[in-house]
Amino acid sequence: MFDRILQGLNWLFYILALSLVLGGGAVRYDVERDYYYDYTRGIKFDFPSWIADASWIKVQQVALGSPYYSDRGTRKMIVIDYLRQMDRVFQVEWELSQIYSNPEIPDPEAASVDLRARLNALYAEQRRLAPFAESILEEQVSVALAEAGLTSGGQPLPRPLYHISPLPMALIVSPREVIRQDENISLLADLPVDEQAALEERIAEELDRSALVVPIGGVGIYPTMGMRSIHLPWIVDTIAHEWMHNYLTWHPLGSNYGTTPELRTMNETVASIVGTEIGRIVQKRYYPESLASERPPVDLLSLSEGMPSLEAPPFDFNTEMRETRLRVDELLADGKVDEAEAYMEARRAIFWENGYAIRKLNQAYFAFHGAYADVPGGAAGVDPVGAAVRALREQSDSLADFVHTIMWLDSFEALEAMVD
Repeated sequence: MFDRILQGLNWLFYILALSLVLGGGAVRYDVERDYYYDYTRGIKFDFPSWIADASWIKVQQVALGSPYYSDRGTRKMIVIDYLRQMDRVFQVEWELSQIYSNPEIPDPEAASVDLRARLNALYAEQRRLAPFAESILEEQVSVALAEAGLTSGGQPLPRPLYHISPLPMALIVSPREVIRQDENISLLADLPVDEQAALEERIAEELDRSALVVPIGGVGIYPTMGMRSIHLPWIVDTIAHEWMHNYLTWHPLGSNYGTTPELRTMNETVASIVGTEIGRIVQKRYYPESLASERPPVDLLSLSEGMPSLEAPPFDFNTEMRETRLRVDELLADGKVDEAEAYMEARRAIFWENGYAIRKLNQAYFAFHGAYADVPGGAAGVDPVGAAVRALREQSDSLADFVHTIMWLDSFEALEAMVD
């Protein structure tokens, strides 16, 4: 036991040291200019406290022992049990929200006593399972990274430490006359939607900027953050995606993440490609059944599931969003800002009618979502950066060859020169 405690303390120093170096990851939570202070005062996410708490959880996992010594089948069942437990939590949370939303229930608190007690019991079981499931998934991703050649001495550096928790919201700010992410400020995870909308409108009216508060799926601090989900392929993809951000931080591409919009897109596209490929390795090796019954991951754009008419042609979200982005770019290039904003609102209604509940479609929306260009089209529109990154991956001999080439680049021009 004493040896485990010493090992845990060693890990604590290791994690805290890396947190100081990698704490920014892909998130620049300290770069907002002073004039946004009045807008975000009291609602900014506390990253230092989160890092300290998550680091301590990881240390406890090491000190108390992990399920690494159990057999492969037992490890798999621990992860599956955790996902089933999360599914139960989501179901009861939904039932609770229905009670509080029902105008025919005069006293929701009294009506939900038993349900809240059940939810608390589910939370307790979830907290018990989470450290073990996280440790197993971290180890499985480490094995996949080694298989892909993304290790040093057989071990990924840094270790892909990952903690599931409620994630901060991101305040994205863009000019109105051009699509460009100028600010990405992390806000409280539970910021009510009415306060999100009020913040966006205040910035729009007082600063004449396009603003949007968006949910995110992960944060590349250290340990990395991931949102709650029951979709295993998405979880392992996210672990590898955020690990890639931390890995790139040591190299020119990652250290220049926020230097230009092109470099930001390069970083996010590389991380998305790595997340997808490493995630597939994990699935194939440990959860092959998930490949046969794969379903779409958690959709951060919408939590609704539209039921399209059998008579109507299928609605292709990616194609329709690409068409929207192209037209908006044209209007903004012609200086027709008001017309572009009216067009985006009209298009938002079309997406709503087809089952995609996009709360606000504006320049900030495209500035944020357009950086994830690992697949053609979508919010990126005509995106030469994402296309160039994908082309480099195609002409690379392996995933490791691709990463070890692009991580040394510090400009889009350097990438263009390398792509056939």
